[in-house]
Amino acid sequence: MCRHLAWLGQPRSLASLVLEPPSSLLVQSYAPRRQRHGTVNADGWGVGFWAAGRTEPARWRTAQPLWGSASFASVAPVVSAGCVIAAVRSATVGMPLEESAAAPFTDGRWLLSHNGRVDRSVLPAARDAESTVDSALLASLVFARGLAALGATVTEVAAADPDARLNLLAADGTRLLATTWGDTLSVLVTDEGTALASEPWDDDPRWSDVPDRTLVEVTPDGVTCTPLTPLEPS
Repeated sequence: MCRHLAWLGQPRSLASLVLEPPSSLLVQSYAPRRQRHGTVNADGWGVGFWAAGRTEPARWRTAQPLWGSASFASVAPVVSAGCVIAAVRSATVGMPLEESAAAPFTDGRWLLSHNGRVDRSVLPAARDAESTVDSALLASLVFARGLAALGATVTEVAAADPDARLNLLAADGTRLLATTWGDTLSVLVTDEGTALASEPWDDDPRWSDVPDRTLVEVTPDGVTCTPLTPLEPS
């Protein structure tokens, strides 16, 4: 459905994270290697990051394919950040193609990306959602419940919609949170920082796959993985 990544560590250019690796998000927008649902991710993209001296994240989003954004390609090499979330979108059938539907979503403090799908009927109405798409409604629910309850929110939504795929990435500028539920996620730990991604952006042997139904937390002190226990379907 989508591909996304997050980085926490020493500042890196957006180009080094999104455009330059051999299997970057740019490449994954037209030739993903591990995508189980859909074949291309051409229905929009977004990048969010924290600039030095700012408490709120900045975002760049569009409904156009990443490979068609010459302006981003020209700016990305000179913009660096130590906490980044980026995503390319493959829209669920019937969902609108609009900038506001592209991740990452925000509540002004957190950034959040959703790789997957969920039946909108199991999600509460949200006037503050950025779009009517399932991912935006899910993001609004997560923000309302609080990121401390991320694991519980995912298991409850999965119980209400057993066919949901709920891989989430979230960041607040100082840490990353993620869930795996129905799709792939890999982690890379280096001396410079830690990356989470739907699929590895290169063949570095330090990449490892995160088991399905796991809550992941990344801080400057390391990576913690906690199994998520399914609830009985409602």
